[in-house]
Amino acid sequence: MMRRALTLIPALCLAACAVGPDYQTPDAPPPQALAAPPKVAGQALLAGRDIPADWWALFKSPALDGLVREAMAHNADVAAAQAALRVARENALANVGSFFPSVTGSFQATRQKDPTGTVAPTAANNAPQLNLFTPQLSISYSPDLWGGIRRAQEALDATAEGQRFQVEATYLTLTANVVVAAVTEASLRGQVAATQSIIADADKALTILRRQRELGQVSAADVAAGETAVAQAQQGLPALEKQLEQQRHQLNALLGRMPADPTPETFQLSDLTLPAELPYSLPVRLVEQRPDIRLAAANLHAASAAVGVAIADRLPNLTLSGATGSSASALDSLFSPGNGFWNFGATLTQPIFDGFSLMHKERAARAALDQAAAQYRSTVVLAFQNVADTLSALKSDGDALAAAQRADAAAAHSLALARRQLELGAVAPSVVLAAQQAAAQARLTLVQAEASRLMDTAALFQALGGGWWNVPPAEAGGEAGHAGAAGGT
Repeated sequence: MMRRALTLIPALCLAACAVGPDYQTPDAPPPQALAAPPKVAGQALLAGRDIPADWWALFKSPALDGLVREAMAHNADVAAAQAALRVARENALANVGSFFPSVTGSFQATRQKDPTGTVAPTAANNAPQLNLFTPQLSISYSPDLWGGIRRAQEALDATAEGQRFQVEATYLTLTANVVVAAVTEASLRGQVAATQSIIADADKALTILRRQRELGQVSAADVAAGETAVAQAQQGLPALEKQLEQQRHQLNALLGRMPADPTPETFQLSDLTLPAELPYSLPVRLVEQRPDIRLAAANLHAASAAVGVAIADRLPNLTLSGATGSSASALDSLFSPGNGFWNFGATLTQPIFDGFSLMHKERAARAALDQAAAQYRSTVVLAFQNVADTLSALKSDGDALAAAQRADAAAAHSLALARRQLELGAVAPSVVLAAQQAAAQARLTLVQAEASRLMDTAALFQALGGGWWNVPPAEAGGEAGHAGAAGGT
């Protein structure tokens, strides 16, 4: 009879249905969700161009490449995301056991004395005292009649999938932050160098003014104005040096280093090459590439499955249980004829009244599904806005850089003319001071424009997903991406 009962288990599984909504992948936005890519001066946007896994290598800086790889190996946020992925995967694997019967074994040894004045001895030889040894094997199984276990497994698998893309998002954010930190350092170094050059030029102009004052060619007010120009130029240098030092600390933190740890790598804008060709993804590809969109889709999937779990909890539940074993007063007679026993039973339970708790839990699950759907739509909209904003920034950067280059060249030429005329006494010192200020501002604006273009180029790679799908899997048949390459199963 026990064997016949166990053969019913597969049949019950096959006959079971899964209540609740079946997850449907959201439709991709239409092609017109993104406008045609703008024309960017000096850079070509190529539709359909794939993004390499090591996209930062396109800046052609070995030092930058080394820092990014060090950050991926030692950053604590990456380690935490990988650990969270292992947690999610192990939780999903742990729930698989719910599909199988639970089998436990036990062995009980007791010695007892019967109250012979009240009851007859239980031992076969009528002895009041006896030893009793009972080995037993118990089996319990709850068929997944309504698919509640399957929906729970579906939710856990979706959660693990979402954590996988959280890992990819962490890697993407980290690599982009390292690139931006290196560009920001290069920009600050350029601004420091430009400011030091401005101070040196102001000192030279002040020396000329003092010489001319000694000859009576200029007034004391002109000399004072020159001294003010020097002081103003010097005033901006400490702030830039502070920002540079803080930027070095930030870069160390991204690399998993302490602030006081040495950082031999330094960056200048001339060390970084602007990529001439940039990728441009169509909307249907963008929703597949962005880790945040894939994470939101996984959360939506988990919320959909949770509705099925809540519905199944309100329906009848069947539990099959049985046990077999033997009981004897001596160990050597445990398996003797007549000492064996078995039992089998079925229990059907149905929630009748629980203060409407299960009803409200189902409603909460449905509301959570609505929330996840709205969050998915919001994530998609923000992702497309991110891409559009970055493309607009690149176009503006190209125009701004061209204008800054023209302004720098014009200001430098104007300053050179003013200095020659000052030496000849053809112009007032105030003209030179004005030209110096214009040249200083033009040079700082040029450095900032070059840095902005590099940073926005990195932002485009980040906005398009960063090429994680081109990271080879750790083993044949495994998942592509950093999550798969990291092991973590």
